[in-house]
Amino acid sequence: MKKFSVFAALAAMLLALVSVPMWSQSNQVEGTVTDGGKPVPNAQLTLTNVGTSKTFKVKTDKNGKFAMLGVPPGQYDIDVASSTGEKLYQQRSSISPNETGVAVVKIEIGQSNAGASQGQSGQISEGGGKSGQQQPKYTKEQIEEIKKQNEKATGTNTLIQQALNSMNAKNWQEAMPVLQQLITADPNNWQYYSAMGDCLLNTNEYDKAVENYQKGIQIAESNTAVDPKNPSTDPARKKSGIAKMLTNEGNALLKLHKNAEAVDAYTKAASMDPNPAVAYFNLCATQYNTGNVDGALAACDKAIAADPNRADAYFIKGSLLIAGSKTDKEGKVEAPPGTADALNKYLQLQPDGPHANDVKQMLAYIGSKIETTYKERKKK
Repeated sequence: MKKFSVFAALAAMLLALVSVPMWSQSNQVEGTVTDGGKPVPNAQLTLTNVGTSKTFKVKTDKNGKFAMLGVPPGQYDIDVASSTGEKLYQQRSSISPNETGVAVVKIEIGQSNAGASQGQSGQISEGGGKSGQQQPKYTKEQIEEIKKQNEKATGTNTLIQQALNSMNAKNWQEAMPVLQQLITADPNNWQYYSAMGDCLLNTNEYDKAVENYQKGIQIAESNTAVDPKNPSTDPARKKSGIAKMLTNEGNALLKLHKNAEAVDAYTKAASMDPNPAVAYFNLCATQYNTGNVDGALAACDKAIAADPNRADAYFIKGSLLIAGSKTDKEGKVEAPPGTADALNKYLQLQPDGPHANDVKQMLAYIGSKIETTYKERKKK
């Protein structure tokens, strides 16, 4: 059959899933919203960090209670709105954890529902006591320990923010020393190794990237204890994190020409990731490069099932299928079933995509008509 050069680009199409990690070295916030001593259900509570402008939102339950994780200590603008959107309360307050790592916030709107919208400030009490009541007393040693923990949390959050800023700006070299400080301070946090692996992958240090991903995976899998104050121990979060580390480990292994190991990493990632389209897509391309056409087609179909709008998956599938075309006695090309559908789907999703010309050549080769709707879409 006619030879096409489309497969030369397959290795370059492997997508590195390097996302900025979402860390939380902070505390749990919980409390109640009451009005005249009565719980306020379905109220929208919004905490806005004064320094970073980051917001945290939660709704109260039927008893006026709420709880949220991953809220760093600091100054916050606290806003409460009713279930209908009426503004009930607004106040700036400091939120910091007690000795158990929990910040308890109790908000009393007042006797009327006018709240802050009519100039009534409302009342807030933190640390577990009710408004107007005496706060818990701590010993001098307990107070000093709380201060130390708060200082440690603040220092850690500062380092995390520095690393996030550098990674967002793709300053990978700048982020790595900060990440190393975090790893040294907490060598059992898998998220730090994951982020370090991302930086090393983006600076072409593939061996070291693999080492960090494997270390992060080992820590995440071995630490089964769940701490509600530490979101990184959440099983669903860890599972998703492991899947991403496996995907990126596969990308690094591929750069090291360890194709078989890369296939293993992608396969494991696809089995764990709640959104496995990228892992299956990478597996599809890698399987083709290792000569496993059947495995590549199966992975492509799974990538398409996971994300029907991934145009490149249709391109690879159509390219794989056209390789199995035959020519009859009259010289007519007979392509396997589904070839034209896959190629046309690529053009539907990306009429001006980087592989559009290749796809049109393949469609012409098998004698399939290109739908005019793609041309019309291109003119708009």
